[in-house]
Amino acid sequence: MGIPRTFKIFTSTNPQPIRETFLVHPFNTTPTNDFRNLCRGLAWRFSPRKKVEWGLRSEEEEKVYSWIYALAQSEKDLVFEYVRSTERGLSFSEAERRLKETGPNIPLQYPFPSWWHLLWNALFHPFNIILIVLSAISYISLDYGNGSIMLSLVFISVSLRFYQEYNSSKAAMKLSEFVKCPIKVQRCAGRTIQTELIVQVDKRDVVPGDIIIFEPGDLFPGDIRLLTSKHLVVSQSSLTGESGSTEKTADIREQACTPLLELKNICFMGTSVVSGVGAGLVISTGSKTYMSTMFSTTRKLKQLDDFERGIRHISCLLVPIMLVAVTIVFLICYDQSHDLSKSILFGISVASALTPQMLPLIINTSLAKGALAMANDRCIVKSLTAIKDMGSMDIICIDKTGTLTMNTAILINYFDSWGSPKEKVLHFAFLNAYFKTQQRYPLDDAIMAYAYTNGFRFQPSEWSKIDEIPFDFTRRYVSVILERQVNGKDKSNCSNDRVVITKGALEDVIKVCSYIEQVDCGDVQKISIENRQNITNLAEELSNEGLRLLGVAYRMLGREPNQGENAYDESVESDMVFIGLLSFIDPPKDSAKEALWWLAEKGVKAKVLTGDTPSLAMRICKEVGIRTTHVITGPELDLLDSDSFHEIVKKATVLARLTPDQKFRVVQALQKEHIVGFLGDGVNDSLALEAANVGISVDSGTSIAKATSDIILLEKDLNVLVAGVEQGRITFGNTMKYIKMSVISNLGSILGTLLATYFFQEESLTPRQLVIQNFLYNLGQITIPWDKMEDNYVKVPQRWSLRGLAMFTLWNAPVITLCDFSTLLFLWLYYDGQTISFCRTAWFVEGLLMQSLIIHLIRTEKIPFIEEVASWPVICSTVLISSVGIAIPFTPMGELMGFVPLPLSYFGFLVILFLGYFTVGQIVKRIYIRIYKRWL
Repeated sequence: MGIPRTFKIFTSTNPQPIRETFLVHPFNTTPTNDFRNLCRGLAWRFSPRKKVEWGLRSEEEEKVYSWIYALAQSEKDLVFEYVRSTERGLSFSEAERRLKETGPNIPLQYPFPSWWHLLWNALFHPFNIILIVLSAISYISLDYGNGSIMLSLVFISVSLRFYQEYNSSKAAMKLSEFVKCPIKVQRCAGRTIQTELIVQVDKRDVVPGDIIIFEPGDLFPGDIRLLTSKHLVVSQSSLTGESGSTEKTADIREQACTPLLELKNICFMGTSVVSGVGAGLVISTGSKTYMSTMFSTTRKLKQLDDFERGIRHISCLLVPIMLVAVTIVFLICYDQSHDLSKSILFGISVASALTPQMLPLIINTSLAKGALAMANDRCIVKSLTAIKDMGSMDIICIDKTGTLTMNTAILINYFDSWGSPKEKVLHFAFLNAYFKTQQRYPLDDAIMAYAYTNGFRFQPSEWSKIDEIPFDFTRRYVSVILERQVNGKDKSNCSNDRVVITKGALEDVIKVCSYIEQVDCGDVQKISIENRQNITNLAEELSNEGLRLLGVAYRMLGREPNQGENAYDESVESDMVFIGLLSFIDPPKDSAKEALWWLAEKGVKAKVLTGDTPSLAMRICKEVGIRTTHVITGPELDLLDSDSFHEIVKKATVLARLTPDQKFRVVQALQKEHIVGFLGDGVNDSLALEAANVGISVDSGTSIAKATSDIILLEKDLNVLVAGVEQGRITFGNTMKYIKMSVISNLGSILGTLLATYFFQEESLTPRQLVIQNFLYNLGQITIPWDKMEDNYVKVPQRWSLRGLAMFTLWNAPVITLCDFSTLLFLWLYYDGQTISFCRTAWFVEGLLMQSLIIHLIRTEKIPFIEEVASWPVICSTVLISSVGIAIPFTPMGELMGFVPLPLSYFGFLVILFLGYFTVGQIVKRIYIRIYKRWL
């Protein structure tokens, strides 16, 4: 009894006290006996050892691993001592005490953000902070109008983003609510005589030391050490990502060299019972389970993407530029007027004009519009920034099952031993599937569906079931014993013989076969080595095509006088006659191939990351159009160094047999050069979902998968991703329009303002006039999110480039300054002697119209108004703002602001000026595109 010495390879290299690391449990208890083994375990903790799984583990992971392996290698009576429980279970009072001590049995997972967290994220934007600071300064300087405008912009922007993300978060939380699940628990009651009771409790109330009773369909509420089991089959797909099941048994003591997820006497939280029954002792709950610690040490905040980093860089660069500009304007103004308060107020107004005040609002409006469009495509956008990341995404990593395939089984063909289709093979397989009652699998439904839909009339009513030998993972096949019904009209033609029909894993079925039948002639002969080799060759050929195979065999049984129903055991599954095999496939979705083709057309490469076999993954990938020239498996990746790993992952299109940690590493490796999306729905996908730039899950996914994802699909359809990519690029493009036009117009206008201030020997515009001009300009830009994007733009992934923005500004801002200088020159030469009010009015109208028309030059790489026309909202806003700007000087409001009516000759000059601007701007645009190969 006790823990074998080989257990040392699973423990930490850091010496820790035995009570803290070797047998750590919520109650920090150790058994009182077997002292020698505990001392030996203490010695192992101080001995040198290596890791064998998951690389470097944290201390918490080491504790969980040590605890699980200790109980897996111990006898049942010692297990009860470890968790301080009894064979009768816990008393109700003790269970209640432990629940208070350990807390509710809720696994460690990503909580959905609270409302104040969403509000803080929406508010804490660099440009929001700049606007708030400038607003405060404006209020201090008694410029209430300017301050109110800036605060209004911040309020609208923050409210819009908070409203969208809060509603999305609430919708996602509804999809992830912890469903109440009753668990059968054995508790003991009574003061003098202990009575065992089976009660139902919610899985939140399960505590370490509880004995649970489970049956098919039940979820394990914690990590479980099995006490009893009968034909127990468990699905661990939530942890491994593989669709298969595994057999578990209580009557075994594991070895230390057994991989964790292959421990036969341990069941893990989040896995489920496929078939069989049993009882188990809860050894860990909540955050101390394997599922929780599996992800706890890698939880981290997503890193800022290129776009967010670029925005922060702009805000950082803007501050010193503002200080320089404000200082220069202040010195010029103060030198001319010697009015300190007036100069400060004008400087603040210039700083406000220099700030792209609408940037947070434009970004959030664009993202909210994109989220609304994606909601119409049945997906919930939890993080608005994920929309523009989808526009930049150039690699999408997807699972195979349920994404590329229909996650079902379809019978393809039925062969005899020589590869010829034979109806008898299907007939016997149908009878086996029809009459079996335990552990029904999708393959059984596939056999019956094929027979019914193709018109086969096998008449199961002619047969009666005598007995059934259920499937188990040792034999890996199932048998039914049938007898043909006696026909009352012709009893002479009816045999009393019975037949056992066996169906299961091909290699295991062949092992129990001593004969082989030539179905055409009914000749049964001894199976030879050559026959076995032919069957093996046929199976390999079909398996390489990604097909799943089942073997079919039978044996005729004589009826003994004393042998009735339910009197058969596994001994009848010997000396059987092999008749053939069946092939199945999980077919690809009809929409998958088209969706992948559209994604490829838009520059998004697909990589399949799956836990299934390479052959199966390759077959599906070929059918949906994914190249399979570069395929690698998880075990092969483990043999590579860091550099080789990165290079192989870049080239590979199919990565099979991956563990959750390997999926995580693959995503991280790809992110060094790409914007990566990941589509997954299981616990095993959570690491990769969080690491990806765009994490995508589905509403049927696990809670932790939905919590770590950015987008939740209400339909697992790749066509939704295609729409999301398009929407992301439109959102990104419209945002870049505003950023580029704001940067060049603001910088160009500030240079013009400095020239005008020096030229007029006065403020070029009063603070109030400057604020109104800036407000009208910003108001005209609010329709940019509703603008359309050119087809060429949405065909390729879009990436943020700070260097590209800098070069764009250097090329285009001088064109605006040139136009401003031309206006000043015209005012000086043609209207020499006019009052300062006239000059300010002319400067106000020219600046407002210039900034409004810049939108149309910047928004397209084509010739505006000729080759490409903006959307109607943009055109209407341009016309409206321009009309208001022209009309203001002729209204009482204009008189109140210090404006005077302008002569018709000035508007004639503006027509010539803007034609010149568009001509020069288009020439600069052509040269820029020729050099840098892009515009926006």
